[in-house]
Parts: sequence; structure tokens; C-alpha cells
Amino acid sequence: MTAVPISFDIRLLDTPRVTLAGRDVALGAARRQAVFAALALHSDRAVPREELIAAVWGENPPSSAMGNLYTYVSALRRALEPGRDRGSANTVLTSRGGTYRLHVPAEQVDVHRFERAREESRAFRASGDAGNELAALDAALAEWRGGEPLAGVPGPHAEAQRVRLGELHLASVERHAELMLGFGRAAEVTDGLLDLAARHTTRESLYAVTMLALAAEDRADEALALYAELRERLATESGTEPGAAVARIHAQLADEAARPVRTRSPAPPRHAGFRGRTAAVARLRHAVAALADGGHGGSLWISGEAGIGKSALLAEGLRDAATAAVQVGWGVGDEPDRGAPLSLLPEFLPRDTANDLLAPLYAAHGTMPPTMAVIDAVKAFVVVRCAESPVLLVLDDMQWADDTSLLVWHALHELTDRLPLLLVSASRPLPTGHEMRLLRRLLPRTGTTLIELGPLDDPTATELVRGWTLGADIEPGAVRSMVAAAGGNPLYLRHLVITERQGLSPDTPAPELIEAVHRHLRPLTDDTRELLHAVAFLGANHRTADLAAVTGKPLPALVPFVEEAMAAGVLVEDGNRVRFRHPVVHQVLRGAIPTALRVTMHRQLAQRIAEAGGDLPRVAGQLLAGPVPIDAWVEQWLTANVEQLSATVPASAIAVLRHAVSSPSLSPQSRELLADRLRQSLLRAGLVPDECSAVR
Repeated sequence: MTAVPISFDIRLLDTPRVTLAGRDVALGAARRQAVFAALALHSDRAVPREELIAAVWGENPPSSAMGNLYTYVSALRRALEPGRDRGSANTVLTSRGGTYRLHVPAEQVDVHRFERAREESRAFRASGDAGNELAALDAALAEWRGGEPLAGVPGPHAEAQRVRLGELHLASVERHAELMLGFGRAAEVTDGLLDLAARHTTRESLYAVTMLALAAEDRADEALALYAELRERLATESGTEPGAAVARIHAQLADEAARPVRTRSPAPPRHAGFRGRTAAVARLRHAVAALADGGHGGSLWISGEAGIGKSALLAEGLRDAATAAVQVGWGVGDEPDRGAPLSLLPEFLPRDTANDLLAPLYAAHGTMPPTMAVIDAVKAFVVVRCAESPVLLVLDDMQWADDTSLLVWHALHELTDRLPLLLVSASRPLPTGHEMRLLRRLLPRTGTTLIELGPLDDPTATELVRGWTLGADIEPGAVRSMVAAAGGNPLYLRHLVITERQGLSPDTPAPELIEAVHRHLRPLTDDTRELLHAVAFLGANHRTADLAAVTGKPLPALVPFVEEAMAAGVLVEDGNRVRFRHPVVHQVLRGAIPTALRVTMHRQLAQRIAEAGGDLPRVAGQLLAGPVPIDAWVEQWLTANVEQLSATVPASAIAVLRHAVSSPSLSPQSRELLADRLRQSLLRAGLVPDECSAVR
């Protein structure tokens, strides 16, 4: 059964609403809506009962959850097929093998329509088709009605979807506004952007496009005031400055002589409370001094994981370049720009200059100009500028650059040995396309200095925490905990400080920290992210072979995904295990697995390990991790292996046996046997008889 002859209109991007043949379908109480929403978001896919229970009730479902789920599904079936005879089979909401499936095509669900249109817009952007990209974004945003996704729907699954969909909506609005500005239609989007900025008061990318929209309507003073509000709020809440992109727009608008666009991009402001990186800062300042004093060019490449402090290092090490009679071009890549032809050329060159260079090339060729023509034009321009005075070009977040921009950067590198030209770039290890991998191999061989940024040491990280907490009374133990959880990553450390200020614990991190983790993992492949969830589920007490049991894939097939995660700085090797470099990533990913689902996974893994002939202690470890309920398989395994388990790992045996004999589902015969083995184990462990009597 793959389709139904019924046409629904399912809307989840506001208060959930379902219409059938033009009539509203009553979804019922809030938890019934949560069940329906989980099924609709995975329309035409089998969803396990355990996943639905976890979606609705989260960490601690009541004992009645399974029965309630049956009741909700029965009611939904009646609502979705009001004309079905009582004895006929269900065709819209079916069940099979412990799963439920909502047989509704994706095009009947507004979330899926939104996501499909958004993906179409990204494809048009990659091809340079701005007109069709705008049309696709119009279609995507038309699905939104101005409310909150899944409004009023309870449960952790709905909450996670609200965060995810809200982020996608804002990113789409921002890109739509950028396109509207390019088509001279700023007046149509400015008021809406201001409304959103008032609700998302620390989202810098939203402030950036709103400031540009205001400037396009000759309201630059309002844009500057908006920036001042953002800067004050960030300083108050996290002790930080606005990022490079929004700061650059502010600097452009603040320059009365060249408003709304500067002829050269200034360095962003220093990051508040910058600490450490002494050798790297000295290396950058030495390169700038050599450029300004003797006209010696060069090339430096800073590499490091997301959030490790590359942008802060650039701002600190290059902050004096503009005052040293050096012409500065400073570009910052952005994830949505990845793949768009020449997306970064106007970033590290003045925008008006880039337009002047490219306009005749486009006019001559009608479409995307040949790469060599672009390279020759940019090289000629840079040669002229270097004849005037030394030039520093900076490209931050280079991992988002398109191939043509990277080829231009490579060509400019060839000029650094004979011109007063200093190139400084920064990038993450991933993602990388072909040209990026080629540059990483070639440039260090031809004179580029590669600076690898590793984790901050604990004393430096501690200083940062003390600086960001602004002298607040914070326990030394809490500081040590944050430093350990961040694993030397300043961005994670900053979010942990915010979590502490909000009165939350690392086990219940702030939404901003959760989003930062997921944003850092987003460039990884789906298979690698699945692997990371498996590592988070297993925790520290696992072997690499366990990953195959959890993921259901043979170990050799997992090797590329492990390598990708290690290259990204997410995982590190630890003997015959892999672990997270930053414990906070483990906390966030493990916390995203509801307790009910986690218990089910531990139970399944215990059986897989046992059936594969795995060690008894590893099976016992999985039974205790949940703790797993004592069902028929667990009872059979315990009674068959209790003697050997007690002899091999007595402490684990005592813990498992205590859990088992306290279970009401244990059969009388097994209870007597296991209680007797528990008494023996307790006596061998030297425990007092009174404690043994508790299990009689």
C-alpha cells in the first residue's frame, strides 16, 4: 500500500490543522496531535512505537504510555477515515511489526513543501540563477502563516522540530531579503525584517541583512542604532562583540564619506577578552610588519575546527594593518554561499571594484565568464593596487568558497613572492571540495605557512571563563566543569557560560548551545552524523566493534565515517575506542535521545552482543545502562550465565542481580534461582548478612 485516494492538506507550520475535502479534521487533545505530528513529519515511513512514545513523553514516559498510544492512534484513524466501515482495513494510518505509517504523500504536508522549495532555491543559487532562486524562496515562505511551527504541540520531538524549522525559516527569510535587495525591492522586506529582529535579539545574520535593508532605504541612522542595540546586548549577555560580518556592515555605514559601501573592508573589532594564541598572534603581526615596512609579501593559512577561535585570532593578529598604511580587503565566507559562482570575490575585494571587474566579463560572454578571464582581471587589478601601497587580503571561513573564488585565490598566491601582497586565509578542515583539497596540498609546498589551531589549554580557558563571567561569584568546581566539557573550544566554552548564567546545567544546555553543536555537525554526511549518535549512545564504555552492532553496518563500512569525524575534530582515538574531543558534544547528542528510546537501544544492543558471542561483562553493562526491563530474553540470558558472570565480574553481577530480583516481571522459578546467586555473591563480597536478607 503506497497511496490513498484521499487528498489531505496538512499544516504543521502553525497550530496543526488538517483538512479533508475542504473540511477540518479534529485531531483532538494535545498529545494526540503530538502523535499525528510525528507521523506526518515522517509521512509514508514506518515509525516504531518506541519512537512515538519518546516523541510524545520524552525521558520518562508513564507506564500507561503504550496503552495511551493505542488509544490516540485509534482515534486518529476514525478522524482521518470518517467514512470507513468498522470491519474494513485501515488505509491512511496503518500498523505493522510494531510500527505505524501515515500513508500521505509529501506534497500534502506543508513542512515537506517548504523544505522541497527551499532545496530548489539552493540548486538555483548554485547555478547562479537569482531570479528562479527568489521564486523558489517565495514559494517556500508562502507555506508559513506567521505563527510558530507545531504551536501548542507537547513533547521533545515537537520542541526539536520547532527549533529546526524556526532556524530554516529564518535562514530562508534572510536569503530572500538579500535577493530582494539585489533586485532593488528593499521597501518590501524592511518592516518584516525589523519585526523579526525584535524577536530574535542576538541573531547577527538577521541584524546584518536588516541593516543593509535600512541603508538601502536611506535609513542608515536606524541601521547604526540597531547595531548599537545588538552590541550592547551581546556585551551584557555574553561579554562578546558582534561578529566580523555584521561589524563590517556597521563600519561601512559609519563612514560618511563612502556610505553605503566602503572602498575597502576594515578589520572586524577585537573579540572581547581574547586570551592565549601567543605564538600565532606574533606570527600574524610579524607578517603585517614585514609587509608594511619592507613590502615583503607572503601567505598564511589558519586551520582549525569550528569554534576554535580562528576569526578571533585574525582580528587580534591583524588589527593594526589598516593603520600601517596597508590596504586591507577582508572577506568572510557564509554557508549559504557555498557553490554560488564567484560568491566570495566581492568579499575579499571591494564590492564596487568586483562589480567593475566582472560587469564587462559578463557582458562579453553573456553567462558565467571563463575562469581564466576572471583570474586575469583580478590579478591585473591587484598588481595595480600593490603599486600604490602594500595590500593585505583576508578570507575567513574559506571552506564555504566556490571553486572559482578558490582558483582566484590560488592565482593571487603566485604574486606574493614578487609583490607587496599578503594573503591570510582561515578555514575548517571540513567541508572540502576538490579545489579546497588541492589548495591544502599545494599551497604549503609553495610557501604558504600553515597554522594549525588546537584546543586552548586549561589555564587559558579558565581565564576566559573568569573574564566572561564579569567577576560573578562562580564556584571553582563549576569553572573546572565548563572547561572540561568544552575541550578547549572557545565557542562551546562561551555557550557553557551562558548556560550557567541561565541557571541550567551542562546536562540541560541552553538552546543556543544545542544549535551550535548541530550547526557544527551539519556539514558532515548523514552516515557520519548517524555514527556520532551511536558513539554518544554508547558512551565511554564501548569498543569500536560495538559501533557496528548499534548502526547495523559492518565495521569496515564505518571506517570512512570515523575518519571524517576525526578530520572534523569531532572524534579522537582512545585505544580501541573513539571518543568525542569535546564532552559537551557528547552531552548534547546523548541528551537528544529520549530515555525510553535509549533503554530500548540498550536492550537491543545487549542481545546483539550476546548473540555475536560477546563478553558477558559487556552484555551486563548494557543491561545496567538503561536500566533495561527484565523481559523473557533478559531472564533467560541471566539464568543461563549467572554463574560465569558472578565469577568474572562480581560487582556487575551483584548490580544486575539486584535489578533483576526487584523486577515484578521475573518468573518465580528464576527469582528463586537469581536471589540465591545474589546472596552468594554478596557473601563472597564480604557484605553483612542483614543486607543479604533483603533479597529473600
